[in-house]
Amino acid sequence: MNILITGAASGIGRGLALKLARPGVSLQLCDHAADGLMETARQCDEQGARAVPAVLDTRNRQGMAEWIATASGERLDMAFLCAGITGGLPPEADDGLVLEREERVWEMLDTNLTGTLNTFFPVVAAMRRQQRNGENLRGRICVMASVAGFVCYPGTPSYSASKAALDRFIVANAAHLQRFGISLTSVCCGFVDTAMVKQNRFPMPGLVSTEEAVRRILRGTLRQTRRVIFPSWLVMGSRLMDLLPPRLAERYYMTQPSAQPAGMPDF
Repeated sequence: MNILITGAASGIGRGLALKLARPGVSLQLCDHAADGLMETARQCDEQGARAVPAVLDTRNRQGMAEWIATASGERLDMAFLCAGITGGLPPEADDGLVLEREERVWEMLDTNLTGTLNTFFPVVAAMRRQQRNGENLRGRICVMASVAGFVCYPGTPSYSASKAALDRFIVANAAHLQRFGISLTSVCCGFVDTAMVKQNRFPMPGLVSTEEAVRRILRGTLRQTRRVIFPSWLVMGSRLMDLLPPRLAERYYMTQPSAQPAGMPDF
């Protein structure tokens, strides 16, 4: 079995790699963080897998296409697109303006959305050439979206926008690609206990361990679930909040510490 994972240096990407690592499995691992990526590869090798790391930024469109063309080999069974970043608002400006830094917005969209699409299309191209397996599938693709994609949250405008776009893109394409034999899964989860969220200085309701997140993601991907959600109460609550008139929802959102200037790390 040949499996591709981006964002494999840490967090959910590393968790998936370690869970899937076993004899007979080839893991094509990608991340821009070389040290973390090599550590993931080392641990996977120790578990008997064949780990092939590639230090690469998903924003590099040509580089991703070339890497995936090689990494897919004779067959690519699954791809987990986990690379992404998060962040909140900067401190209030001297004139009182509260607005995400323009360069940070572009970085967020380029990494979370464009970087994922730079991976998605070459993966589809690789799977397109493959024959269907015993499950009538050419391959599985799982993409990390977020519960943040269901809300217009004042503390994370560009993060919410990037994840909303990803979720809609994956779910909207799922029916056509399923007919062709490629299963798509969008993961819309809440807070996962990874290095990415450890710097948050506010309560994180529904926080789940990386191990639990990986278990749910793998189960949903293998079952060809269109959208994996957890914790369900947080996701459903977020969707209900989004049905409210925006000004009414804002009254609640603006009371939250994470919606305040510098309420979340701005990196």
